[in-house]
Parts: sequence; C-alpha cells; structure tokens
Amino acid sequence: MEEQQSPFQAAIKPGLTIGLVSLAITFIAYFIDSSLLASGWFGLVALILFFVLIIYFGKQYRAELGGFMSFGTAFNFSFIAMVISGVINLLGQILLYQVIDPSLAGVLADQTFQSTMDMMENFGQDPDTMDPAVLEEIRANTASNFTLMGQLKNFGIGLIIYAIIALILGAILKKRDKSLDY
Repeated sequence: MEEQQSPFQAAIKPGLTIGLVSLAITFIAYFIDSSLLASGWFGLVALILFFVLIIYFGKQYRAELGGFMSFGTAFNFSFIAMVISGVINLLGQILLYQVIDPSLAGVLADQTFQSTMDMMENFGQDPDTMDPAVLEEIRANTASNFTLMGQLKNFGIGLIIYAIIALILGAILKKRDKSLDY
C-alpha cells in the first residue's frame, strides 16, 4: 500500500509550479511592456490564475487521498503551496527590481501613484485640493513598496493574506466522507 503524502510534502510541487508560472508571467509582462506590472488588470488576472491553480492542485491532492480531505488538511496544503509560491515570486521580484532593472521600481512607483490619484478622482477627491505633504507621503509610501525592505514587508503582510485565502480554499477543497456518519 502506498503511503500518503502529508500536506507539506504534497504542497511542495504545486507551490514550485505556481511560483514559477507566476514568475514567468511577471517576466513576460516585463519584456512585453513593463507598465503592465502596475496594471490592475494584470494583478486581477494573476490572482484568478493563482486561485485556479491552487484549486486544481488541491483537487488532485484530494483525489490522491481517496476523494476526501478535511478542512485542516486542505488549509495546510493551500497555505504551504502559497507560501512556497510567494517565496519564489519574492526572489524573482527582488532579482527584477534590484538587479535586472533597478530603474523599474521608480517607473512602477510613479505609475502606481498616478493610478492612485486617478482612483481618488473617480471617488470624488480632487488631488489638487489635497495637502502637498499628504501627496508626498503617498508617493513615498508607494515608492517604498518597491525597495528591498518594502518587498520583504509586503511578503510578511502577504503571509496574513495567504492564511485568509487558505481558509477560503480550505472550505472549497474540503470534502468529508459521509459514509462515516452514523
């Protein structure tokens, strides 16, 4: 009889796969048009792809377990796969923003700042009426997200978000064996 993998063991390959796919998409977008990296649509497509792949690999793992998986197992699998994927993505982004194209961080920070200002206008806030110190603080905070420490901080915040997403995915992927009910 074949021994079943733990959620940690089962999540390594999907985590690596999702991380490498995400990294490949990031670099393809960079080579096509680096402004895509600051696009909300790009982020949304990447998030949807992320969810689809985690669910796909989670269902595969559930099938390996005999078609049933507890919430805890599904949560652990999802969270570990996302953390592995996130680490790969973090390393790739550090490589991109700090080594390959250090000027890209400034360009993306400017684009993100402009998108923020456009969004504020859409919600009725005129950026011209805002205190220049506040605008400068927003600009500085946006730029700091692309520094090495900013990327590490964002990964730390991402871990909390990964846990919340893993809770949702755990609920989606769990399936209990009703034949065991008495």
